[in-house]
Formats: sequence, C-alpha cells, structure tokens
Amino acid sequence: MDLNDLLEALNTGQTIPGNSPLHEVMHQVSQEALRITAELNGSYHDPAQVRELLGTLIGAHVDESVTVFPPFYSDFGKNITLGKRIFINSGCKFQDQGGVVIGSDSLIGHNAVFATLNHDLAPSKRADMHPAPIILGRNVWIGSNVTILPGVTIGENAVVAAASVVTKDVPENSIVVGSPARVVRSLTD
Repeated sequence: MDLNDLLEALNTGQTIPGNSPLHEVMHQVSQEALRITAELNGSYHDPAQVRELLGTLIGAHVDESVTVFPPFYSDFGKNITLGKRIFINSGCKFQDQGGVVIGSDSLIGHNAVFATLNHDLAPSKRADMHPAPIILGRNVWIGSNVTILPGVTIGENAVVAAASVVTKDVPENSIVVGSPARVVRSLTD
C-alpha cells in the first residue's frame, strides 16, 4: 500500500479501517505533514517561501496569487486543491484526508477548521474512518472560527458567518450563520 492507493480509497469514499495497511500509510503521510507544517510555522518565511512549503505539503504547485498567513495546520496535506487568488488567514486547520478543494477568489478567516473525516459510531469500529470532501466554490468567504464538517459543498459567492458550524451544503449566493449554519438571506449584486 502506498499514498496513491490511500488517495484512491479516500477519494472514492471508502472506509479506512483502523489498524489496516491504509491506516498505516495515512499515519506515515501525517508524519511528513507534521514536519512540513512545523517548518512552516516555526519561523518567519516570506510569501514565496510560504507558498513553496505549502506546495511541498500538498504535493502540487501553489499559484503565486495564493496568500497564506501562518500558522497553518494540516495533518495530511496531500488531498488539498487550491485555486488562484485565495487568502487563508492565520490559525486555519485542514484535516484533508477526505479532500479539501478551495475555489479561486475565496477568503478563509482566522482559525477556520475543515474536517473531512468521521469516525464510526459503533464502539467496536470507532477507529474506522469515513472520508468525505469539503468543496468551496469560487469567491466563497469563510468567516473566522468557522467549522466545516465532512461532505459539505459551499456554493459560489456564498458567505459563512463567523463561528458558524456548517453541517450541510450551502447554496450559492447565500449567507449562512449559526450552529448548525442556516441560510439567513440571499446575495444580489
């Protein structure tokens, strides 16, 4: 088993059983993510160096229009896809095993949490993990201290108010607020 096998399983929504070979690969990849994020967060880096470290973390080129203010945390890293002209403020945490896709022109506020894994509810299978992606459309604004749960898609131009907990999909051109987040109005230009 290797990273490609794990990514295929994660991206098709397969359960990752605790103590399985895929689970072991996940832990190995996590160690690399912890090393890279420790380097990213351990001292000052100019914006180009931040993008270079982020590219190493995700295993892909990060466009020069992307800005990330450390500290930035990821316990996996290899299942993050970033568009262009994205701003990620400090303190954000991406649990990206299930996949995190950030559309171009999106803004992410301080301390946002993207959680793409659930554990099994059955006590005998509690170590098993169920992945589901988080997808942000283009021009999404995520407020500070927002938590987004597995399997959520946030539509284009949507705004998620600070401290909201997003448990289900958010329609495009809408504002959501609360825990659980609910639509409070639609946006028009």
